[in-house]
Amino acid sequence: MQTSFSLAQLADPAIERSNEILRACVHCGFCTATCPTYVTLGDERDSPRGRIYMIREMLETGGAPAPQVVTHIDRCLSCLSCMTTCPASVHYMHLVDHARAHIQEHHTRGFMDRALRKLLAMLLPHPNRFRLALLGAMAARPLAGLFSGRMKAMLELAPKSLPGPSPVDRPQAHRAEGTRRKRVAMLAGCAQQVLNPAINESTVRLLTRLGVEVVVAKGAGCCGALTHHMGLEDEAFASVKANVAAWSQEMADEGLDAIVINASGCGTTVKDYGFMLRNDPDWAERAAKVSAMTQDITEFLTDLGLPDDAYAPEDLAVTYHSACSLRHGQKIVDPPKLLLKGAGFRVAEAAEPHLCCGSAGTYNIMQPEIAGQLKARKIANIARTQPDVIAAGNIGCMTQIGSGMDVPVVHTVELLDWATGGPKPAALEQVSPVRR
Repeated sequence: MQTSFSLAQLADPAIERSNEILRACVHCGFCTATCPTYVTLGDERDSPRGRIYMIREMLETGGAPAPQVVTHIDRCLSCLSCMTTCPASVHYMHLVDHARAHIQEHHTRGFMDRALRKLLAMLLPHPNRFRLALLGAMAARPLAGLFSGRMKAMLELAPKSLPGPSPVDRPQAHRAEGTRRKRVAMLAGCAQQVLNPAINESTVRLLTRLGVEVVVAKGAGCCGALTHHMGLEDEAFASVKANVAAWSQEMADEGLDAIVINASGCGTTVKDYGFMLRNDPDWAERAAKVSAMTQDITEFLTDLGLPDDAYAPEDLAVTYHSACSLRHGQKIVDPPKLLLKGAGFRVAEAAEPHLCCGSAGTYNIMQPEIAGQLKARKIANIARTQPDVIAAGNIGCMTQIGSGMDVPVVHTVELLDWATGGPKPAALEQVSPVRR
């Protein structure tokens, strides 16, 4: 794609990088076939190719973007399916992140939109605040039918019950059983530890059982993805630097073999820390090291290996849902399925695994109509596989799919923990497998 940035504009590292990305695009349109919003809406402006054209014009022109440009960029899920499809390796993720930051800086949103974004940024990255907000949402959940749009979406996504805080998420070192093979840092996260603390508990049990010491580093918290994808760069970079500082200290003290992430949306962002802080001389080297050491939990377990005697305690039909952030963001497709099969589970995958479920961080709140259509499509595909249980590697997907199905949804690591001596996941207590 031809661009016409001035030399003064290209002196900005963000513009320079976006220019490289834009010039890589060859207009082929392969991305349109796998873009969830284009497949759903059929509007070229809601395809990656269409958004790339609009982003180029917006950045070249500078200043306030046209309202319709904001609308169509806001509708992007950042599922990154286009990056998997693109034959020219266009790095759309960095481009749309830059576009969102530009919009945040130069566009004035309506009052309600600004208020909701500020509210989400104040609550979701902070577990204690988020927990209090969920308690209120749970009380109001029966009234969801009286509302519409974003308010209805928020209330419908609120859980029916809320587990208490887990002690595993406090800063500490969980010692390995037997001889220590590895020492890793685990990101305890923000929303996940509130919505489903069993995921971190399963992760710690499984890893320590396999001889891995698991550190929850003091000072580490939200990965920054939620605010980053809203264009709130100051908030996002504060989270990024806090994590880099915390994990760098652990590396300097007793050393780390890896940084393990069990929420794939977080993993995609942490693996990009090196890029995000590349122009900051005080942080660039440490951030790049953190990114290089980061692995999804299934990636780490594939390298480590499960015990030879791992087995599925019950004959369950498991449908694996491939989270976009894992499949497209990190290019991890087969390891989760192979681990589950290796542990003795019967594993299937639904049709159209490349299409997003509609969760995408805060997308199912900010764009509830499109998110609802994508959820319905995903659920219909999953239902055709007749699962006893659904496994996924991202809390957002688990919440989104679980809000529309009676079939229990668990994290992949919960099943692997169970198959290697851990407790049966609480969500499966009422499941009676009847199919073979």
